Amino acid sequence: MNETTQKKDSLTRQSALILIAKIAGFALSFLLPLLIVRFLTQEKVGVYRQVFLVVMNAVVILPLGFSMSAYYFLNREPENRPAAIFNILLFNFCAGGLAFLTLFFFPQLLGNLFQNAELTGLAPLVGVVIWLWIFSTFLENVALANRETGAAMLFIISAQLTKTVFMAGAVVLFATVEAFLYAAILQGVLQTIVLIFYLGSRFPKFWRAFEPQFFRRQILYALPFGLAGLLYTLQTDVHNYFVSYRFGAADFAIYSQGCFELPLIAILYESISAVMIPRMSQMQSEGKKREMLLVTVSAMQKLALAYFPMFVFLSIVAEEFITTLFTKSYAASVPIFRLYLLLLPFYCLIIDPIGRSFSEVGRFLLKVRVVLFFGLIAALYFGIQSLDLRGVILIVVAAVLIEKFVSLSKILQILDVRREDFRLLRNVGRTAVAAAFAGAVLLPVYRFAKDFLLEVCVDFARSALTLINFETAADFLGGSLFLGICFAFFGAAYVFFVNRFGALTSEDEEKLKNFADGLKWRGVKKKTLDLKLETSE
Repeated sequence: MNETTQKKDSLTRQSALILIAKIAGFALSFLLPLLIVRFLTQEKVGVYRQVFLVVMNAVVILPLGFSMSAYYFLNREPENRPAAIFNILLFNFCAGGLAFLTLFFFPQLLGNLFQNAELTGLAPLVGVVIWLWIFSTFLENVALANRETGAAMLFIISAQLTKTVFMAGAVVLFATVEAFLYAAILQGVLQTIVLIFYLGSRFPKFWRAFEPQFFRRQILYALPFGLAGLLYTLQTDVHNYFVSYRFGAADFAIYSQGCFELPLIAILYESISAVMIPRMSQMQSEGKKREMLLVTVSAMQKLALAYFPMFVFLSIVAEEFITTLFTKSYAASVPIFRLYLLLLPFYCLIIDPIGRSFSEVGRFLLKVRVVLFFGLIAALYFGIQSLDLRGVILIVVAAVLIEKFVSLSKILQILDVRREDFRLLRNVGRTAVAAAFAGAVLLPVYRFAKDFLLEVCVDFARSALTLINFETAADFLGGSLFLGICFAFFGAAYVFFVNRFGALTSEDEEKLKNFADGLKWRGVKKKTLDLKLETSE
């Protein structure tokens, strides 16, 4: 095996480990939103979402991407490793501290931002959470930058486990937003302790390594990426602030559940993108534009195989999906969710790896985002008074689609794509047709059998749960059973049509065949082992 192949295999393995960790983290965290909507009133759910919208935005924006500089300096400048770590901790500590002091001395800023007096009282606690989380979330990044994928995997899963335990305890025992903040503080303290111990073991006496010249160089490296991340975060979440200000906490709860994103969608995209970025960078340096196009089309096909059927299926069962997860109190979120789903098929346009390979594309995308951000602000500002929640989400969807299509036009130009190259997308088109046909098969069954089948599923769940005196979960389990039956029906039709229309490439078919052969071989080995055990007995 040559060096290039070894690097590729190592990268794929590391990406797979992180993907597994993120999926495990998702599985652990999935319980939390289900508990929140069942233990808190709609108004309190809205306040909770507002509080943690601020926290998460602050954690992403305020460090200005400084933590990400570890990926560059730990590997390229070994002599400056301790200094790089100390600089990041110092910068994050000051950024978080500034946020805390602002909210401590001017708590009304938060209340005025959302037109909610309750948030004014919670502002100091929000500041503490921001301070701790900005400082402690460096733990995952530093492990990855230090090429300790196993440690990073452990940190991701452990952090999500403790966070879920603390937050779920706050839900069940206290059911207040204030309790959530104390749970978040506890999580931040625990993660900070682990971070300090980890850094002390890997970078001994790092706190003595401060060098002003190197600190300045590190800031200059990180700042452009931080500003780009700041702009992206603002563009992604600014609509939430407009809705909160205009409609209040209760309606924001409805809106935010309608904007529910399946985490597995982002996980799949990020895992494929992570593998593509270094490959694209290498091919770009070698001038292999045609190969870059072929790899991108292959990635699009893989994403399409998941995203297209997911879009069709969720569009059909949107009502049961939302009410099963968040109860019937959030039925008003269904129209918003259906509109938000319009973005799902377009996530197949995987542009970021190419954008990172060509500096001119990165600069172009930054300009596009600046224009779109101010355009989005203007549209929301002038439209928010006359629009309902569905109108707001339509503006958001339109802004995202405009960015994707404008960016796509630049990518097509950079890669010298010709008209005849669009034939490379034939399998993507076949996948879309297969998903549409599968939806056409499910739709009449769903229309005519929905009420009967859902009633049967809920009754079955209620009967089963009565045995353990947990009847309150019948709607959730019954709805999940109904969705599972619908998905099995839809999935069978989708697999049939994917094969019927030849949507899989020969490479995909070969991988599936090898996977199936592997399962058969493991089955043969298990039978052989069982036979040996029986003989020995």
